[in-house]
This record gives sequence, C-alpha cells and structure tokens, in this order.
Amino acid sequence: MVWFISLLGKAVVWLSRHLGGGHGSALPGLIVEKLYPGFLGKVLSQLPDGVVLVSGTNGKTTTTKIVVDLLRADGYQVFTNRSGSNYTRGVVSAALPQMKRGKLPADIAVLELDEAYATQFVDQVKPRYALLLNVLRDQLDRFGEIDNTAKLLQYVAEKTTGSVILNEDDPRLKRLAKDDKIKAQVAWFGYDGEAACLYRSDEELHCRKDGAVVNKRPSRQAVRICTLNDEGATYLIDGHAYTTKLRLFGMHNALNGAAALSVVRQIEGAEFNADQAVAHLGAVAPAYGRGEVLVVGDAGVQLILVKNPSGFQISLDSAVAAPTMIAVNDEYADGRDVSWLWDVSFARLRQLQAPVVVTGVRAADMAVRLMYDGVPEPKVEPDMNMELRRWVRSLGGATGQIFATYTAMLKIRGELERMNSEVERG
Repeated sequence: MVWFISLLGKAVVWLSRHLGGGHGSALPGLIVEKLYPGFLGKVLSQLPDGVVLVSGTNGKTTTTKIVVDLLRADGYQVFTNRSGSNYTRGVVSAALPQMKRGKLPADIAVLELDEAYATQFVDQVKPRYALLLNVLRDQLDRFGEIDNTAKLLQYVAEKTTGSVILNEDDPRLKRLAKDDKIKAQVAWFGYDGEAACLYRSDEELHCRKDGAVVNKRPSRQAVRICTLNDEGATYLIDGHAYTTKLRLFGMHNALNGAAALSVVRQIEGAEFNADQAVAHLGAVAPAYGRGEVLVVGDAGVQLILVKNPSGFQISLDSAVAAPTMIAVNDEYADGRDVSWLWDVSFARLRQLQAPVVVTGVRAADMAVRLMYDGVPEPKVEPDMNMELRRWVRSLGGATGQIFATYTAMLKIRGELERMNSEVERG
C-alpha cells in the first residue's frame, strides 16, 4: 500500500512541478494524506534512529538546518523538510521524491513543524526526540496568547519517547520539566555567564541590574553558550569550554547552535564528540533568509527575517553601522496585526546613525514607529521591488542589511536573485 501510494504521490509531484506548482508545493502531500492518512507514520516508523521534531516560535528553520548539517558531518543519512512547508503535508511532499520502493533512504528524520501542526504530527508519529526552542508572542491573531502555544508544545513533549530538549531560559518551557505526563528524558540548552546578558525574552532579564552575570549550575544534560564576540562563540559542555567562529548571524543563532548541539548529543550518546561537533557548527552557513549575505554585483546584502518583538530586538542588537532597509508586510504569514512593532526598541538604529529606508505594505506604520524612537526620518517607499533596486545601487561596493517580515523576505530574496542574474548576463 505504501509503495503504491508513494508512486502515485511521485506522479503528483512531477505534475505539480511541471505545471507550475514549484518544488515546495504541499499539494502532493495533501493528496496523499487524503488517500492514506497513515502514510507519514508508516514511512517514518521505518527509520532506525527515529524522528527529531523541532518546534517553537523562533529559530525552527535555522536550528533544523544546523542539526541536519551536524548529523550529516558525522555520517548520518538524514531526511528533512528543508524545502517544504512545516505542516504535515509539507513533510509528506518532501519525502515523496526521495522514496525508493516505498521507503526513505535515511537513518533519521529531522523535521521542522509549526507549533499547531506539530500536535497533529505527533498523533501520527511519536518522535524519539523533541527540540522545543521557545514560546514567544508571534501571530497572536492565529495562535492567541502564548500560554496556548505553550500547551501545544507541552502536548508534543508528552508524546515524545526518547529525549525532550528544552530552552532553560524560557519560563514556559522550563515549567514543562515538572509535567508528570512527560516520560522522555529531559535535556537542556541555554545561556550562561556573559552571554546571559545578551538574551531577551518576553518576560525575563538574565542579567542583574548591577551588571553581574548569571552562572548556572553544571549539568550533564545541558549545552550552554557563555560568550559571543569577535573571537568566536564559546559553548560549555560537561564543564568544558569549546570555542569556534560562527558563520551564523547574531546571538539568537548562537543559541540555536547550543540547541542543535544538545539534541545531537542526545542522539549520539557516548559517541558524541563535543570538540568535533563544535568545529562542525562553525562551518554551518545561515539558512534561507536568516542572516545570509547575498551578493549583487559589487554590493552585499544581509537578509534578516524578523517576525515578532523578541526576534526583532535580538537581531537589532546584532546590527552594524551600515545602510539599513526595513520591509514590513501584513499578509497572513506575517501576522495581520503589526502593533507588535511598538514592543521593539529601535534605539540601536539611532545610535548607529546609519541611513534607514522603509518599504512594504506597512512602510508608513514602520516610519511612524521609527520616528517615536528618534531615528532620523527614513525614506518611505511602499513599492518594494523598485526601492530595493534603487537601494542596492546606492550601496556601491558596500554591504547593507535588510530586516524583513516573512513574505517581504521571500519577495526581496527572489528579487535579489533576479538582479544578480541580470548582472551576470551583463
């Protein structure tokens, strides 16, 4: 049955691609789920090392990529839904082209799942590992208050069979360790020492007001980042410090690195080599639109996804004195309500004194918000493609930074690729 359905699904994938559905279309997965609701569970249950589920408000895509890259560096054959949607049908769509005789040629699956769809996934597939990153305000028009998001992730943790890896700096996730329904082993990732002063959440400060740093108790089940500076990132694992340069952008991605190291440690057990894993982490490139630098002619553009107050704030904390664009849309995937921008402090941009332009559907709203934080009056242009082309030309040979909401990021990245192709064609 699985073999037949997979063949049918592959045919739908072929038709979807050749009729304009694109490589990331979830249509094949949707059709397969309708025909055989147990398809995903059947396929993934065959993997010898099980399934890693990655979920939470921020960092799912980047952390999933890091985990996949670290495992592949250690010789694992990994299936992931990197190019698909983070719904169950997206996982099926990602699996179909790779299947051979009704099976996935993989040792383990590492899957990014939307918080809501993760609960549907674990009803079909009980993951061996669950990596839960954070619970922050995001798309309140869809998820409601964040206590509801915490309940979704709690359900995921309760269905996990091996290890649940939690952010010890997130108060709601930290409370999950007290849930009697969670039978899996609990492991942790987080901040320590100087790095704790750089962390921001919706509720907690991790630095004392007198500037003293927070040092946590040693734990054999924790991976923590303790410093991030020009010399590199230093991680504490089993009481030992390991330092590496990171290609990833910002403190939030350094924390995602700690999360990935922690879950890989649980997967590999006694075979985990911390020194080697941290070295591999230093080679991981940014995920699509999450701090990656794209080159257009002589100009460089760092594209940074922002979608909620905490994520935007941490990204701004890592901003540099460079030409800056902020692109804000209010499509469904961005969240219709952009009032969350008022919970972000843009004082960093005022201090950097870098020229700022704003674009997108809500460019005017963004300009007003900047005005209230004393940022010099930005140029406002709702036409994103037109402004992007003008802005990139103005960079000359310099590198600029763009902070963009989800749909704006996708549009900008596509336009940058078109611009680069035009430059290469001359």
